[in-house]
Amino acid sequence: MLASIILSYILGSVPSGVIAGKLKGRDIRRLGSGNIGTANAARVLGVPTALAVLAGDALKGFLAVYLGRWLVGTPTAAILAGLAAIVGHNWSIFLGFRGGKGVATSFGACLALSPILALSLVPIWVVVVALTRFSSLGSILAAGAAPLMTGILRLGWPIFWFALAGASLIVIRHRGNINRLLSGTELRLGDRF
Repeated sequence: MLASIILSYILGSVPSGVIAGKLKGRDIRRLGSGNIGTANAARVLGVPTALAVLAGDALKGFLAVYLGRWLVGTPTAAILAGLAAIVGHNWSIFLGFRGGKGVATSFGACLALSPILALSLVPIWVVVVALTRFSSLGSILAAGAAPLMTGILRLGWPIFWFALAGASLIVIRHRGNINRLLSGTELRLGDRF
């Protein structure tokens, strides 16, 4: 099981946003908000590139779950592998233990573990972002709803613990966004620096 966790962490550490930026001759960490995720990629690299970053980050979480299943074969191993990929994205070994906020990687892991849970969270994100244009708020509220949705959908305790841990990691990484939301200085989608 340890091997699957380590490999999943390394997989999660691959910085899709940084790679996409370098392919366009730009360092996403030095532009916009400095975040390596989809929202900043959209601002500084354009929407098509941001969609590629989103897909790459989600794929890391998705593949990590299957790596855990393949190497160990238990639900616990799959969950821990998914969480390891999220941790790798957030604190990448390739970026000096810095990284993104884990939303897309969490979604990918969730999609592999429980497609119904992952898809139930999408409308929450979409509605919040449509009403407020705050991607961060949509991510925080969708993540916060995940543990509750496991109960509504009767998905069982293992998925609940995954949802709770994943949501906690997302909220921790969004502390700065929460402060900016409270102070009225958070950027909305479409805003430029």
